[in-house]
Amino acid sequence: MEAIFTRTSVRSYESRSIEDEKIEKILRAAMAAPSAMNQQPWEFYVVTKKSALQQISEASPYAGMTADAPAAFVLCYRKTGIKVPELVHVDMALATENLLLEIEALGLGGVMLGIAPFEERMEKVAKAIDLPGHLAVFTVVPVGYPAKKNPQQDRYDAARVHIINSNFAGAEHP
Repeated sequence: MEAIFTRTSVRSYESRSIEDEKIEKILRAAMAAPSAMNQQPWEFYVVTKKSALQQISEASPYAGMTADAPAAFVLCYRKTGIKVPELVHVDMALATENLLLEIEALGLGGVMLGIAPFEERMEKVAKAIDLPGHLAVFTVVPVGYPAKKNPQQDRYDAARVHIINSNFAGAEHP
């Protein structure tokens, strides 16, 4: 649970590589995410090739840090054979959150880049990793040992909590 309250978006990294054991733990955490009807639409690409990281860094105006990251996870989803296609992005978001929390728990840092649903960004990332046509890019998460890390802000706002028929003391009743 600590990772939930300490995780922040990390955009600058030390140059050292990430151990294979940590990469596997991160992938295991991502694949442990719940998904609609257990469809598990995900496929994961781990990118460490500098030329591919550079190409990915040019896919979005906000992806520049990817060029200097030791690695990036590209989270993709299958476009066919999916039971509930309307919920694929929800499934992918859940897997991404698990991935980010495990990155934090392992002493690494990362940031989720907004790629889907922007077709141009999705196509640029797909080209950078030579993605097969039956897959689509959801997001990219550059990852590494943080060069610097800021403390997380407390975002709890009781005014945004609405309780119906409860005696919960943590929020005001409307």
